[in-house]
Amino acid sequence: MDTMLINKMMFPSLPGLPDLVLRGFRGAEDYPKMLACINGSKAADGVERSDKLEDIINNYAHLHHCNTETDMCLAEVDEQAVGYSRVWWEIDEFARQWTGFQVAFVLPEWRRKGIGSALMHFNEARLAQIFSELKATGEIPAEIPGVYDNFAEESARDTTNLLERRGYKAIRYAFSMVRPDLENIPNCPLPEGLEVRPYQPEHLRKIWEASNEAFKDHWGYIAEPWEEYERLQNDSSFDPTLWRVAWEGDQVAGMVLSFINKAENAEYGRLRGYTENICVRRPWRKRGVARALIALSLQAIKVRGMTEAALGVDAENLSGALGLYESMGYRVVRRSTIYRKPVSE
Repeated sequence: MDTMLINKMMFPSLPGLPDLVLRGFRGAEDYPKMLACINGSKAADGVERSDKLEDIINNYAHLHHCNTETDMCLAEVDEQAVGYSRVWWEIDEFARQWTGFQVAFVLPEWRRKGIGSALMHFNEARLAQIFSELKATGEIPAEIPGVYDNFAEESARDTTNLLERRGYKAIRYAFSMVRPDLENIPNCPLPEGLEVRPYQPEHLRKIWEASNEAFKDHWGYIAEPWEEYERLQNDSSFDPTLWRVAWEGDQVAGMVLSFINKAENAEYGRLRGYTENICVRRPWRKRGVARALIALSLQAIKVRGMTEAALGVDAENLSGALGLYESMGYRVVRRSTIYRKPVSE
């Protein structure tokens, strides 16, 4: 999708910036520009992240339900990228609905000039087009509803203000939690018959299948595509020796897939490990499996020299995850919001 096509079809009224160009994705040459927008935005939005060029390359090699030729928009002034956006979609199997997702970054010095609104206009228009095409071809049922979803840190006020102005409503919250030290980790043995085994590459597909099955009962469940696990294997933080997966025979009962983001630790001057993807399959729930695997995971990252642990959780998780994490020493440090509005066909 070239610049003129985006301008004429997607933007009947462009921001009042005569030098602004809104264009499509040109390939790998755009990756450094996108990275500059991400890194240039995070401090203003109160977001902690540490992205490298290799992360962008790896992510874009494993996209799902996203065509970069049609589903991206870059904003440039004098050939300098000042912002960009991307859309993709999934089927929310929990709610039986089609969900269009979007992400956008605008450099702080170029905000409040209409660029963010223009990118969101593109995002919504493109997602509505995809939704209509999928219904027309029968790839999704005619009766299935469609929504736009956007996830924003509470500290990202420019983003949340824009979403609210465009009619998005807050529908759900998530917490980032931190265990500020790795002392006094409780001793929580696994139930009899379960064992943690050293990771082998042939385990990965079973782990992926078990994770999707375990999260099926959760709000907003969207099956994680295999592309995400392919991406994960090339991620700089991928270290399955930190994973704690409980097995009973040839069945995965539950897991905690921990990782250490060394670049992020260096940037923010800390020694943090993430204890994420905590889940237990139905037949093994209510037996202390999650608690035992969290304790083992905390010990594992402590052995690697970490001094704190972190995770994310749905604030309204019906399985009692928030209470479990608090009982294991984690404390809420920030809140994020899921914003939603229906697709207008």
